[in-house]
Amino acid sequence: MKFIGNVVHVAKSGKLIGRSSQSPPVGATVYNKKKSRIGKIYNVFGPTKNPYISIILKVKKFKYDVNDELYISKSSKDKRRKKLRKKK
Repeated sequence: MKFIGNVVHVAKSGKLIGRSSQSPPVGATVYNKKKSRIGKIYNVFGPTKNPYISIILKVKKFKYDVNDELYISKSSKDKRRKKLRKKK
């Protein structure tokens, strides 16, 4: 598990907004500190050094506190991209 940032708030659209210390990949699965899957990264926006991340929640009732930690797994998406590049 790799730390990506903290919870800022939930938007009116129902997406969770977080502040990241790096630019995570769009589509990566997001977990909380209890290692429970909470959603996927939908969008990365804002400044490049500390971007905001928009997360589509997969959990209907998600209890959060401001500054809760967010994590992503050390991705299999990177492995998929490498395989796709090799095939071409």
